[in-house]
Amino acid sequence: MGRFLMVGEDAIKNGECTDIYFRRVVEVMERDGINPHVTMEVTAAALPDPWGVFCGLDDVINLLEGLPVDVDAMPEGSIFYPNEPVLRISGRYRDFAVYETAILGFLCHASGVASAAAHMKLAAGGRPVFSFGSRRQHPAIAAMIERAAWIGGVDGASNTCAPDGIPLAGTMPHAFIMCYPEQEDAWLAFAQGAGPEVPRIMLADTFSDETDEAVRAAASGATAVRLDTPRSRRGDMRAIVEEVRWELDVNGYPDVKIFLSGGLSRAEVAAYRDIGDAFGVGGAIANAPVIDFSMDIVEMKGRPYAKRGKRSSAKQVYDLPAGRRLVLPARTPAPKGAVPLLAPCIKNGIALVRPKMEDARERVLSRLSTLAGEG
Repeated sequence: MGRFLMVGEDAIKNGECTDIYFRRVVEVMERDGINPHVTMEVTAAALPDPWGVFCGLDDVINLLEGLPVDVDAMPEGSIFYPNEPVLRISGRYRDFAVYETAILGFLCHASGVASAAAHMKLAAGGRPVFSFGSRRQHPAIAAMIERAAWIGGVDGASNTCAPDGIPLAGTMPHAFIMCYPEQEDAWLAFAQGAGPEVPRIMLADTFSDETDEAVRAAASGATAVRLDTPRSRRGDMRAIVEEVRWELDVNGYPDVKIFLSGGLSRAEVAAYRDIGDAFGVGGAIANAPVIDFSMDIVEMKGRPYAKRGKRSSAKQVYDLPAGRRLVLPARTPAPKGAVPLLAPCIKNGIALVRPKMEDARERVLSRLSTLAGEG
């Protein structure tokens, strides 16, 4: 451990970040000369929503590359459903047993964030959604949070450690407004001093009525006003936003947009998408429930083998015409017109693919319109 309580990349890659019982049983198995060839699958028996977005594969490939294993998986950004295997590992058990903790950690967390982002994007009905929640998570994983949110469909991210290629987005903190003698001083300073590429989105709820501040901010050069704390004032948020829209329009600022943030839930985004022009979403994405994946043996020495409550045999997931899905034993011939989703990622320790977040994001966005009726 260094200055901060963070696990280093080398410790994860070397299998040192694991649940202790894996290390203990590997030692026992090594003593007894037990190391069977197994196939294990990663599945989720239940999801927070009807479907999820598979994410975190890039980290798993980087983790397992170089080990004597084969890995097949759905592409990152794939939509998956309960009880569908998203990833399969084959090899001698002792060679990868200690990595189960990290594998599940990568997939459970990233898939949870990506899934929440996709559902939020769907709720916004075409309005831009921005990831503002990295401050709700440990800074060591900011890049993962923003990458997963981007794959899930957000239009930008706030954290400066977001991976290259993700647009950075942000407005201004209340502290900035409060550091100037008057609010107009802060708004004008931002309008005149921020770079030309920075949208002039002015915070309009620091001291007084939101409608009053919004009109004054518009007069100071705002292209959009941000409402961040209406809930804390115990007001009717929709009424507040409608009033701000009215006053901006009648005072000659119909082109000034309204940007909503501040603890927004998915239901609120859906409720305000007709009057809000964009949404900054924090905890509802960054603090999303993890996907409760498990990793279980389904074959032992090439034969179907599973514990109670799990379906034995390696499986394949198929996309069928008309949006239907089917899970079959991997050795069963594919139905006519079916598209197999699990594909080789690692063969004998050699990585065959390098997931690209842009491809994963496009995979999600291309499916959202067809998923609107599935929750």
